[in-house]
Amino acid sequence: MKLYYSKGACSLSTHMAINEMNLPCQFETVDLQTKKTSTGGNFLTINPKGMVPTLVLDNEEVLTENTVIQQYLAETHKATELLPAVGDMKRYHVLEWLSFVSADVHKSFAPLFNPNVPKELKEEILIPNLKKKMDFVDQHLSKNEFVAGQSFTLPDCYMFVMLMWLAHFKIDVAQWKNLQRYYNAVKDRPATQKALKEEGIAL
Repeated sequence: MKLYYSKGACSLSTHMAINEMNLPCQFETVDLQTKKTSTGGNFLTINPKGMVPTLVLDNEEVLTENTVIQQYLAETHKATELLPAVGDMKRYHVLEWLSFVSADVHKSFAPLFNPNVPKELKEEILIPNLKKKMDFVDQHLSKNEFVAGQSFTLPDCYMFVMLMWLAHFKIDVAQWKNLQRYYNAVKDRPATQKALKEEGIAL
């Protein structure tokens, strides 16, 4: 299978999950501006949405959307440590957090990356709103080792990338004690280090 990604984008979370499961996978970068892949292909012929991550399976089936790709991989490879089995209540808390990070945290970052959004709006409304979400996660982590409990699961891959993005907007994760501890713990995981190295990211 092959994962199409963009350096440091949210696709990094799927890259991390693949490494956590130790799955054989090819990786190809995408320029999200030109929609060209690193081998010169037209990415829109692979994924008309033009977004990463995009996973192409060995049977040429194409799967998109971070949360769906990660759930598919965990289920098909029986990675119950990352996503508990159907019927286990822990599974639904993992999916609850995966949904929260995708729908609430990730979406809070989206307008900050948009150069057409006024600086004042970002500083006075959007960044304070993002910080409130970080406050919530920080408080939750005061009683939990990872976001879905005491063990590392899929949403931790996604949340780590969101914390990486804070630095881009000059928001220091160190202002949240529990988030700082959590960020370092996830960063130091071998699968995370491998994904960062493979994407050429130095933290």
